[in-house]
Amino acid sequence: MEYVTDELMDRWISMAEATRVDSSRQGGRGARDRILASAAELFYVEGINATGVDLIASHAQVSKRTLYKYFPSKTELVEQYLAFVRAMVTDPREADADGPRERLMVLFEVPQPGEGRMRGCPFHNAAVEAAAVMPEVANFVHLQKQAFAGAIIEVCRDYGAADPELLGQQIALLYEGAAALSTSLDDPQPWALARRTVEKLLDDARTSS
Repeated sequence: MEYVTDELMDRWISMAEATRVDSSRQGGRGARDRILASAAELFYVEGINATGVDLIASHAQVSKRTLYKYFPSKTELVEQYLAFVRAMVTDPREADADGPRERLMVLFEVPQPGEGRMRGCPFHNAAVEAAAVMPEVANFVHLQKQAFAGAIIEVCRDYGAADPELLGQQIALLYEGAAALSTSLDDPQPWALARRTVEKLLDDARTSS
């Protein structure tokens, strides 16, 4: 599911870089891994539209012909990048926390200043860049966002909220808003405000139930 933090993406980019370097020692056998690792790093850091296949091929140390052998189109490469990110991130229902409330609050851990530029949710970033250009990518993100909200609603139901559907949608909205605004401002404070708001919503939901 969603639950993507800047810290996670920084760690993942480092892993992607290590994968790219290691697979370069394997010659052709590691070409696909290098291409995907390079694309992932460049798409997230530089942006999807700003990253062309020439740059990805150069970064991965492969020819464009080899790149298209494994990924016939840039759209397919973007989809594979997002699928790889999705496989790495944590489902809110499975977060490492003691109970439903704690699993929800884990989503709103406040990033610390000085940890580098806040680049936001890779799914949201892809949706913005893919709008009217890559409908397959836009649909991938649409389904991902729906699944994320659905997972939060399930946790709210476990929490015992009187209206888990409403509470889950509110929390998902706060998550998306905090992710977008913190990226626009390059400031972690929207996360702090969203966290306080979620705490209040959870208190009220338990009281009303």
